[in-house]
Amino acid sequence: MTIKQVLAVASAAMMSLLVACGGGAGAGSTSGAGSGSGGGGTVTPAATTGAAMVALTDAPGAYVTYLVNVVSLQLKKADGTSVETLPATTQVDFAQLVNLSEFITAKQIPAGTYVSASLTLDYNGASIVVDNGGSGVVVPAANIINGATGNPLLSPSSQVTLTLQLPTTKPLVVSASSVEHLALDFNLVASNKVAPATISTTTPASSVTVTVNPVLAASIAPDANKGLRLRGPLISVTNTATDTSYTVQLRPFFNGDGNHGTAVVKTTSTTSYTINGTSYTGTAGLTALAALAANTLTSADGAFDATTKVFTATAVLAGNTITGSGLDSVDGTVIARSGNVLTVSRGLVGEHDKAGVVFSKQTAVTVASTTAVTQEGKTGASNIAAISVGQHIHAYGTLSTDTAGNRSLDASKGNARLDITSLWGQYVSSATGLVTLNLQTLDGQPASVFNFAGTGTSTAQDAKATAYQVSVPTALSVGTPKAGAAIRFMGYVAPFGSAPPNFTAVSLASYEATTAKLSIQWERPGVTAPFVAPLSATNVVLSAATLLSASEREIEIGPQEVSLNTLVNGITLVPNTAATSTGYVIAHRSTGKSDSYSSYTEAITALNTALNGKTALLQAQAEGLFDATTGKLSVNRLSVVLSD
Repeated sequence: MTIKQVLAVASAAMMSLLVACGGGAGAGSTSGAGSGSGGGGTVTPAATTGAAMVALTDAPGAYVTYLVNVVSLQLKKADGTSVETLPATTQVDFAQLVNLSEFITAKQIPAGTYVSASLTLDYNGASIVVDNGGSGVVVPAANIINGATGNPLLSPSSQVTLTLQLPTTKPLVVSASSVEHLALDFNLVASNKVAPATISTTTPASSVTVTVNPVLAASIAPDANKGLRLRGPLISVTNTATDTSYTVQLRPFFNGDGNHGTAVVKTTSTTSYTINGTSYTGTAGLTALAALAANTLTSADGAFDATTKVFTATAVLAGNTITGSGLDSVDGTVIARSGNVLTVSRGLVGEHDKAGVVFSKQTAVTVASTTAVTQEGKTGASNIAAISVGQHIHAYGTLSTDTAGNRSLDASKGNARLDITSLWGQYVSSATGLVTLNLQTLDGQPASVFNFAGTGTSTAQDAKATAYQVSVPTALSVGTPKAGAAIRFMGYVAPFGSAPPNFTAVSLASYEATTAKLSIQWERPGVTAPFVAPLSATNVVLSAATLLSASEREIEIGPQEVSLNTLVNGITLVPNTAATSTGYVIAHRSTGKSDSYSSYTEAITALNTALNGKTALLQAQAEGLFDATTGKLSVNRLSVVLSD
């Protein structure tokens, strides 16, 4: 039954259900009659409530997978009234939220001013996999420790709550009939301490511990540097001359059920679609979407405009090209290929009849000429030759498990979607349309894990990590980098058996324009006077001696680490005035609460007050552009953890 047929017999019942569930009125329709505010990208809330569209994201950490359950998300008003916005327990992999955010709820809540947020995580059944330079090391459940109690996060004491005070100058104000956005950032680095500090492929899992001391940050404005994802079952489609959009019942991440509110996704003539293994663009994709049955699972990547309150999709998935919809699935990196059998590493495996996903170090995936292959952002079908070593892939088919517990996926009658993949390398040389790199990572995995056999037109032409060739379009200007400079390309691995070149770039980021990530930790009792006096918004300096006193200290730019031992003048933190998205938070270890600030000056002023000679600095994490010559970090985001 198509959506048009469903709506013809059940439109009134559907609207009643949405209102009863708090989803709000104003869902779009196939005829275009009434679609939220009329702009196609919002849902009009009830007269006394507003929609709170809350997204989860994460600052990066040394994790392959960080799967936990989010069991509660409460927003608190200035008068102390708390509102629960999460209708169902939701499995979240925070390690997958480094480069994107995902809406977790769009529920109707009473109009008012909300001054704090509380997020409760349940570690019962958690899957935490720490990066060890290979396929990852799975942390035993008994080695996931609550930092506040020193006890394992096991049932019945498996939950922790993160409480964040929103900026006093920028609380979450929900007006009647409005749609508001709030991004919550669970900082993996600040929230977790991994021991030992250095983990390799020979480190036994039994010796690895993760101590959890949660730190949460927030932002009212969406981060323009991150993609935003919105998932859920399809309700209706609007396709008129003035409005192209579709409406979903929000169901985030890998949830199999639950109504997290109603949202409308605006589409454009350039929106790409992958529907049941077939790719489309623009109107053709929206027409194909409208032909699907109601409740077909969808997922959209796009951006939320905080001014117009519109979420607009750049790419839409629907049907059996989404985990949990019709077919079993594996999402990971191809590290080897032998004939039509792919070895997929660091995979998230989903079964079509079960909610959630599980981590798999390696999964064998079989493809065939009958496998439908699509590529992110490209119209038209590809073939299995497009799947080569280093490519990030989502494969859909039928799972099986052998007697030894090894999992495999037969995708010969299913489909495969190739995502744009990230590559880091050190510059070696360049020629017209070609850059040669010393490959460091592909899809976040070190070059050493890949078996490049079969990637070239002959054995002699197989890809080599020390001379990895990237095809660069004329529109991308690499310039003349210094030898050894780090360069990041985004694109696709060349088809299997066709190299060289080994990779086709669609975008790039040079070393100088790449965000650096600073992470410093001190053992208790911490440092009571960590900054060069006087500390102020114009003088935030960590001396070389203070840096050397830290138990862990590093600056990473992509996969490269900058030694802090060489910074004789220490590090100076300054605000990045050109940043479009910023965030500043001070976490208090003893109370388990965090305070968020809307400006760098406010955060440093509060930090200066808090460092009263008794309170100590335990951690500092920052992101921004780094000048190794001057030791200056222009900060977009700053999180500090104090002992109080």
